[in-house]
Amino acid sequence: MPNQSDKQSKNIPVTIVNVAIAVIHYKDKYLLGFRDALQHQGNRYEFVGGKIDNKETAKQALIREVAEETGIEISDNTIVKLGRLHHDYGNKQVSLQVYNIELTTQQYEKYKPLSYGLEGQALTWVNKSELLAGNYNLPAANKTILEWLRLHSKIVITYPLAHFSTNPDPAAAWLQFHQKHLAEEAWVYIRVKDASSENMAEQLMRSRPDIFSIMPHNDDCYYLTTSHQVTAYHLTHTALMQWFKEVENNSVSSQLLPPSHSLIISCHDADSIYAANKLATARLAQQKPPVIGIFLSPVLATQTHPNAMPLGWEEWSALAVLADMPVIGLGGLSPTLLEQATHYGATSIAGIRQFL
Repeated sequence: MPNQSDKQSKNIPVTIVNVAIAVIHYKDKYLLGFRDALQHQGNRYEFVGGKIDNKETAKQALIREVAEETGIEISDNTIVKLGRLHHDYGNKQVSLQVYNIELTTQQYEKYKPLSYGLEGQALTWVNKSELLAGNYNLPAANKTILEWLRLHSKIVITYPLAHFSTNPDPAAAWLQFHQKHLAEEAWVYIRVKDASSENMAEQLMRSRPDIFSIMPHNDDCYYLTTSHQVTAYHLTHTALMQWFKEVENNSVSSQLLPPSHSLIISCHDADSIYAANKLATARLAQQKPPVIGIFLSPVLATQTHPNAMPLGWEEWSALAVLADMPVIGLGGLSPTLLEQATHYGATSIAGIRQFL
């Protein structure tokens, strides 16, 4: 079967189907349909969704498809973009626009008894843990969506070592503080900048085996890749733009594409989001773990970077729409602002002082 480049070289039209996907859930219960054997990607589970019609926005298609397939009216629910994906099945290419929708208690109680949708398809509610464990066979394009769903709604960033500089043993104080104050099974960005700090990070993970760690991406921290606790690497804005410059000059460094872990990237503007989208596409093309989110900052004024001009919620939201992956709000936030952040398009929020 000819690939996409063969089709283009022979002037064979490439059909791309634009699809809106609704990841519907109530707390840790997720709604899946089951595709008929005669359908494309048949005998597989799927999230609710369907084709985006001409002159229809993705959200309009989402609301219509969910109502047609399940009867659930989501127009008043908060609809948060998770990301966009392009997948080539060989005989069909699909462009997926994926959204997260959490149902109210009333909606869930009303629709949880459903065994079949309005179009006759089987429906089932599944536990998130079983979904992420791969217990339900989904189309190949959904693999990245499952990785996105692993991202926690709140991410803690550790204090810099300098915060404990008045202590006789700053490293011991740093370790003791974070051992004590990190919540159980927290997602933690462990900021390490030198060899001694990396040793501290390793000690923290050993003493708190329950936490999920995000580590800075650099050559010196690769010894940590064997740890199951390293959930993702963090790529700075500077490193991202350097990678993008190398792409433009056709001299890509594979060092910025670590094969074993997902990435979270720092972005501050439209240019860096564009570069992050490029990197996400490159990783998927090379079948590497995906970019599972971007830190978009600063939302509000921060003590850590007092001279940085905050974006404010409106500008932050306008930038978040450009991203092809989940967007994490960062800068001047507290856990109490999660609902507000979600309203503006954040899948998660992160911070230091208010999160510990």
